[in-house]
Amino acid sequence: MNSNSNSGGGGRRRRRRMSNATSWTSWELYGNSRSSAIKNSSTTTGGRLNATASSTDDEISDYLPGFKDCPRNLKVAYQGEPGAYSEAAALTAYPDAQPFPCAVFEEAYEATESNKSDRSVLPFENSLGGSIHKNYDLILTHNLHVVGEVNFKVNHCLMALPGTKKENLTRAMSHPQALAQCDDYLTRLGVIKESAEDTAGSAKKIQDEKLENVAAVASERAATLYGMDILDSKIQDDKSNVTRFLALAREPLPPKEDVPYKTSIVFANKDGPGSLFKALACFALRDINLTKIESRPLKTAPLAEGLQDSMQFQYLFYVDFEASMAEERAKNALRHLREQTNFMRVLGSYPKDVSKF
Repeated sequence: MNSNSNSGGGGRRRRRRMSNATSWTSWELYGNSRSSAIKNSSTTTGGRLNATASSTDDEISDYLPGFKDCPRNLKVAYQGEPGAYSEAAALTAYPDAQPFPCAVFEEAYEATESNKSDRSVLPFENSLGGSIHKNYDLILTHNLHVVGEVNFKVNHCLMALPGTKKENLTRAMSHPQALAQCDDYLTRLGVIKESAEDTAGSAKKIQDEKLENVAAVASERAATLYGMDILDSKIQDDKSNVTRFLALAREPLPPKEDVPYKTSIVFANKDGPGSLFKALACFALRDINLTKIESRPLKTAPLAEGLQDSMQFQYLFYVDFEASMAEERAKNALRHLREQTNFMRVLGSYPKDVSKF
């Protein structure tokens, strides 16, 4: 199933896509007036790095429901060092995967786009720290599709070099999200909070540089990998700390109707009174439940046309809703939404993670 997201020849391509009503990729739509403001890449159609057959039922018993139909032994990119929560989430989604660590989020996107990896598994929001805005911005500038989600329960550990006493700590290093999730604990501890690229990387840095009286906030696996002593565990301010990761691939996932699905989209409203209300009504009228709405400034054209004097910004809206693109009501909702927007793109339609914690 092929999809092309270039904005040129938009009218002709939209007519061709509209005629293919059974394919959800027909809903990867761009409006003429705003599509030039968004960076889009041509679809990369290269084959999987590991062209293995799909797993049998016995072999895939450890897979989450949304990942059971995928090939085995995939190479999965994630951001961070070995021992990072992203690595654990990637192995939760793809238990027999070959993890492919990347220094920054951009490298993970580029690895999957360029066939260096088969998938990327990246964090998009956390129940305590909120959305990871960087990834919401990056997904729009890369031609990848959301093919699954993983709700990963995070348990942060405080760790330091062997022999370190907690009362002697002066600094705590970790990813900004992890520090935010443990803010109350670290404030009570009286340490300076120092941001780093990732959680496991902080533990590695402390071990490599033999930093005394410095702690890392990271996973239990990171402590094992880098020879750290765990001084305290489950230090997050809320014990129900969950991070939502999305799995990204070069090709979209064919939708089904026999399992609970989510669909993720992004759109830009036409300017006018009640424009957001009208956009969201497209879903309410069809009894489609929205699970997320996130606004982000349109960076390439931040000021609304003709409204520079009032400094009114233009926004993109990211929306998740509970329906598969195989459902007629979802197709009708997006058909209706297209009439209300200047730009719209389907980021992916995928089985939702129904894990219980």
